[in-house]
Amino acid sequence: MKKHILPAIKLTAVTILLFALLYPLAVWMIAQISPNKGKGDILIHHGKKYYSNIGQSFTNDEYFWSRPSAVAYNAAGSGGSNKGPSNEEYLLEVQERIDTFLLKNPAVRKEDIPVDIVTASGSGLDPNISIEAAKVQVKRISKIRAIEEPILEKLIADLTEQPLVGLFGPSKINVLKLNIALDEIQQN
Repeated sequence: MKKHILPAIKLTAVTILLFALLYPLAVWMIAQISPNKGKGDILIHHGKKYYSNIGQSFTNDEYFWSRPSAVAYNAAGSGGSNKGPSNEEYLLEVQERIDTFLLKNPAVRKEDIPVDIVTASGSGLDPNISIEAAKVQVKRISKIRAIEEPILEKLIADLTEQPLVGLFGPSKINVLKLNIALDEIQQN
């Protein structure tokens, strides 16, 4: 028994030291050299504080819509819906989003709707949409805000984030930053 208990106690002590002290300390130290000291990407707009790295709900017609969220954009409990493509309830929910999108964007055909504008991400907190998801909304926003389409297309191009090192992930656009820039264009 002594033969097994002593190594188990040592392993427990080493594991506690490694994962409860050293690992969190290393993560904290890396955060201290990152922008904003690991507190997230904070934007202040009209006196309100927003985290641009956490999805925000934008459903008003005069804004670019954000990606749907399975957790109502609650950062305290991220997660997907866990409903698969054969789940009837999930299919109805996606179809409802498609119908709403088509109603508000009559110039768009159903087959041209990017999947990320009608389905939630795995975390439910994705702050980005694809470039295609932004572009299919240009006509609606142009009409509502009386801003010429080329101006909106340039805004999208200017705010497009390229893949990491040009290789990892797709090009994307942060919806919060895009809508703040949209408001600034309107104010000028």
